[in-house]
Amino acid sequence: MTEVSDGSDLCFPELLNTSCRKPTLSQSDVVFLHFLMLTISVFTVVLNLLVIISVSHFRRLHTPTNLLLLSLAVSDFTVGLVVLPCEFIRRTACWFLGEFMCSFSKYVNSVTVSSSLVNMVLISADRYVAICDPLHYPSRLTLTRVKMCIFLCWLCVAFYCSIYVKDDLLQKDTHTSCYGECVFVVDDITGIVDLVIPFITPVTIIIVLYMRVFVVALSQARAMRSHITAVSLQHSGTLTSRKSELKAARTLGILVVVFLTCFCPYYCVAFSGANSQEVIMIVLCLIYLNSCLNPVIYALFYPWFRNCVKLILTLQILQPGSREANIL
Repeated sequence: MTEVSDGSDLCFPELLNTSCRKPTLSQSDVVFLHFLMLTISVFTVVLNLLVIISVSHFRRLHTPTNLLLLSLAVSDFTVGLVVLPCEFIRRTACWFLGEFMCSFSKYVNSVTVSSSLVNMVLISADRYVAICDPLHYPSRLTLTRVKMCIFLCWLCVAFYCSIYVKDDLLQKDTHTSCYGECVFVVDDITGIVDLVIPFITPVTIIIVLYMRVFVVALSQARAMRSHITAVSLQHSGTLTSRKSELKAARTLGILVVVFLTCFCPYYCVAFSGANSQEVIMIVLCLIYLNSCLNPVIYALFYPWFRNCVKLILTLQILQPGSREANIL
């Protein structure tokens, strides 16, 4: 005998035949997930906002490398402010925000993930030129060129991701089986293209560039150790500069390794075709956690970031001339 629903378990009780059922998560699971979402979201927003304010406010931080970190922080900030709350609502509760907001959340999600990958490619290219071709670095990677590269990359990512939103809007009737859900559905061809272009290609570029950077940085570090006693005073500035570049390469290398560690499991699960909600939630949490970990890495390895945070939290940035403060 078929059990007749009274509508209490439906997202829209007035639509008995077309409404989705409410998620079957227990109350304890919902509370835990909401607490986890709120914690990660707040830390991601606050920490990345500190990075954005620091690089934007202090003139001494207006360097090509820091501009790339600023672009990455903007992407991470958007994850904490928009993507993370929408994703947890979509997976733990009924979707009451309508079809437009469903498509918009999908678009923002795609843009932030893709822009993070592109920013990592730019960061890797920046370190590649700085370590492997230091003499031409100042002339090749000027502030104007880096700003233009960042703008063009965001523009290309926004255009690329708009294709998915267009298809999602045009085929919305085939993407939802009932009212109260927000699902992201792509066909096999689109899924393969989405795997190759926004993930495999940039990750391959990142790995190749950093393998080259690692080899060159290792040889330079050995050369400096073997000739450290023979360095004269007039070359001490150059030596300090090379040490600084090597340290920056190491720090950004850690950033890239953490990034790949957080992102690769998701694409491996997606490529394998696994549909376990628990596994998908875990790998998604890894991706969103990466947006929170990036500023933590800055705090651990960049003294300038710690100095900036002190000035920001003590409101010293509101004082006249604070933009010129020596925070390096």
